[in-house]
Amino acid sequence: MSSNAPEAPVRKAGSREWLGLAVLALPTLLISLDQSVLYLALPHLAEGLQPTGTQTLWIMDIYGFLIAGFLITMGTLGDRIGRRKLLMIGAVAVGLTSVAAAYSTSAEGLIVTRALLGIAAATLMPSTLALISNMFQDPHQKGRAIAVWASCFMGGTALGPVVGGTLLEYFWWGSVFLLGVPVMVVLLIVAPLLLPEYKDPNAGRIDLPSVLLSMVSILSVIYGLKELARYGFEALPLAAIVVGVAVGWVFVKRQGKLEHPLLDLKLFRVATFTAALLILMVSMLGTGGGYLFITGFLQMVEGMSPMEAGLWMVPAAVASILAAQVAPALAQRFQLGTVIGASLLIGMTGYAMLAFVDPVAGLPLLLAGFVIIFIGVGTFGALGTGMVVGSAPPERAGSAAALSSISGDLGTALGIATLGSLGTAVYRGSVEPPAEVPAGAADAAGVSMEEALNAARTLPGDAADSLLTAAEDAYTSGLNAIGVACAVITAVSATIALTMLRKRRAAGGSDDVPPQEQEKETVDREAEKSLSAT
Repeated sequence: MSSNAPEAPVRKAGSREWLGLAVLALPTLLISLDQSVLYLALPHLAEGLQPTGTQTLWIMDIYGFLIAGFLITMGTLGDRIGRRKLLMIGAVAVGLTSVAAAYSTSAEGLIVTRALLGIAAATLMPSTLALISNMFQDPHQKGRAIAVWASCFMGGTALGPVVGGTLLEYFWWGSVFLLGVPVMVVLLIVAPLLLPEYKDPNAGRIDLPSVLLSMVSILSVIYGLKELARYGFEALPLAAIVVGVAVGWVFVKRQGKLEHPLLDLKLFRVATFTAALLILMVSMLGTGGGYLFITGFLQMVEGMSPMEAGLWMVPAAVASILAAQVAPALAQRFQLGTVIGASLLIGMTGYAMLAFVDPVAGLPLLLAGFVIIFIGVGTFGALGTGMVVGSAPPERAGSAAALSSISGDLGTALGIATLGSLGTAVYRGSVEPPAEVPAGAADAAGVSMEEALNAARTLPGDAADSLLTAAEDAYTSGLNAIGVACAVITAVSATIALTMLRKRRAAGGSDDVPPQEQEKETVDREAEKSLSAT
């Protein structure tokens, strides 16, 4: 039941908070750079450390695995000990492990330091987002601040190959890891001056069994999904997913019995929170799978280097950043569900364009579709993240931020696994090497585009050209199929937004809301109040 008493005025952020946002943008940019910059360094790294194929995969994957595995723990730890304190502890750890990774002398040592770097980096993302939520109380300012945060994350992912290529042009492979050191030094110097401290005053002790259960569940599921994407349907990755889901069920049951749970399940009582997580996961499913084949097309069909492919991704990154900056203003003017649904439909249009790309003159259509996709991604990236964090009470902001990141990670991994398998299946069913290609090379080309490129290097000119033409046609058919699948997935996300968020507004909206929707909003507010009270 609503009260007629006037609400206390919301404090607006001043110059200190906006300078603090600039500080928080630095680790956000670094995390996203670190996840994409290593691809370029692999050939140089392989020459220096000579890792096995399995070791190379672990060097690539262990960082992302442990970030995802520790997000819930670190988000909740920040709520308990203080978000600024955890951010500074993480900054020290990231700086030290970055130096250790840069000067690793063996593949095993690099795997260990990458694992430690992933654990350290897991402290940064929920801490930065939770601090933003606390620093910016005004809904309009908070929306703008979260849009800046989302822009840094999306921009860093696209700029990783460009930055990495520039460093490797002049320095050794370890230089890509040293990017984080000056960033962390700056953070440690200015954070005490610009960032306030926040924590939950009523938080209890962290339940260590819950920490273990959450890590095993998330790591098992993401490992299984990545292995399915890499090797297809095999027993080990399927078993890992089953184990992860089962352990996750035990984790959820345990949280319901604890006085101070690691993950407060009451958060899911807030409709906007649950809807945003669901849309985020489904949307990133399409983005993860689509990104995989788009970058593959640029490098294997168009013949670009990783750095050249990275440069062609910059327009899409710029489009996503601009869309993220415009999104908060649109959400204040129109219904939130309408803005998010429309942005997803825009992204659907971009994916549909991929269905018409051809291997000969398809680059302009591919790049146009990529830009359109990221206009949708940028809009929802800003608004969806704001919905998740803004729906939680301030003392649970770290947990909410961690869930936002995990939803994106799970959606991306699921997209790479399912859509990657779809694209591979279409490729294998479509590739038809000409009769003049030797049987061994033809069989290799039937496995993957990468194998086709390797096989073509062993053939004389005409046979190599014929094999590559067949492989490029088949790979493009896989991209076309993924474009259709991503368009359908994005349409599903738009439907969820337009139904679950119907008549919802970003904080600060002013249009009249029908009585039944007022009741729904009241339920959400009461859920938020009960969370704060507990």
